[in-house]
Amino acid sequence: MSTSTPPLSGPQTIQYRPRVANRDLRWELASELLHGEGLEIGALHLPLRVPDTVKVRYVDRMSVPDLRHHYAELAALDLTPVDVIDNGETLETVPENSVDFIIANHFLEHCQDPIQTIGTHLGKLRPGGVLFYAVPDKRYTFDYQRDVTPLAHVIEDHEQGAEKSRSQHYWEWVRWVDSGDADPADDAELEQKAAELEAADYSIHFHVWTQQELLELFLHLRARFTNFDLEAFRPNEIENIVVLRKHGQLGAPDPQVAGAFVKSLNSAPADVAAVPEGFDPVGYLVNNPDVFHAQVDPFTHYVQYGQRENRTW
Repeated sequence: MSTSTPPLSGPQTIQYRPRVANRDLRWELASELLHGEGLEIGALHLPLRVPDTVKVRYVDRMSVPDLRHHYAELAALDLTPVDVIDNGETLETVPENSVDFIIANHFLEHCQDPIQTIGTHLGKLRPGGVLFYAVPDKRYTFDYQRDVTPLAHVIEDHEQGAEKSRSQHYWEWVRWVDSGDADPADDAELEQKAAELEAADYSIHFHVWTQQELLELFLHLRARFTNFDLEAFRPNEIENIVVLRKHGQLGAPDPQVAGAFVKSLNSAPADVAAVPEGFDPVGYLVNNPDVFHAQVDPFTHYVQYGQRENRTW
């Protein structure tokens, strides 16, 4: 079986082998870039591993019992407890500029209007906050036979309304992913099943991308929104990981979170004796958010840089 890059639009006739990862790339990026307090949307049975100093609240559109009832395939899985019941696309219960990060893995493909969703998520972040997305590459998943969603289609869904193409997306899902025993030539049967899933508001992959089209989407969004930088874009087995950082000054950490970080230091830093009497490492992190978000030891930072820069605690 060839593993060369397939055409950028389908239908594709074979499913490509997942790219092999020799390390836990999700964890590497999370441990480097996630700080403070934030949300994870739709974690289900696979919550992202995060540093011990990070506080996460879990968001889903249903409670755990309702998720098991609505999606039979989840019945036997150990699902993450849901802290906030909300629509992950709108996050209406989450105030603007209130969280340090939002994690949404294998979520954007379920969004009818990804542009609106990403814009909403950016609005919920504090300045300097991070969006952490992992998005499946359709070549390596059950979506492999579907046509790639072109950027023009995503823009049209955003500007003209996603309802316009909603039924077509359900038909594509049934035809290329979930046809089961249905005869592909039996349009009436396919249309009936698609209509049933749509009426039940069943969560499907509305849009599918390969690495190239996904990058095109985020470059378009950077030009459209102008309020974030593309911090990371990395292929990872069957998915692509995308990390965005919102522009603006970094927010001060909660003192309890800063205190937990100080306690997590394995031992007293060598520079602890060189700091002034009464030095408050927690206060130093709260008053110098860049030090906290870089996860730098406050004692060492003050001795090497902060004292010369007249930083306070």
